[in-house]
Amino acid sequence: MDRLEAFEKMLADIREQAEFERLEMERLKAEGKEKSATYRQYFGNRMLYKMMLEKYIQYGLMER
Repeated sequence: MDRLEAFEKMLADIREQAEFERLEMERLKAEGKEKSATYRQYFGNRMLYKMMLEKYIQYGLMER
């Protein structure tokens, strides 16, 4: 696998995981579980994904 292919795969995985966790957070919130450890872990992960994706935008590797 070359570097570009590896980057594209990593980017797709990050986007997929971020979407999965967003949906899980919505489900947990609907169940009133915003204070659960799982919800808080997803929240922390989403902040990390957001930071990573913003860096990709900053360096011109992807668009908003």
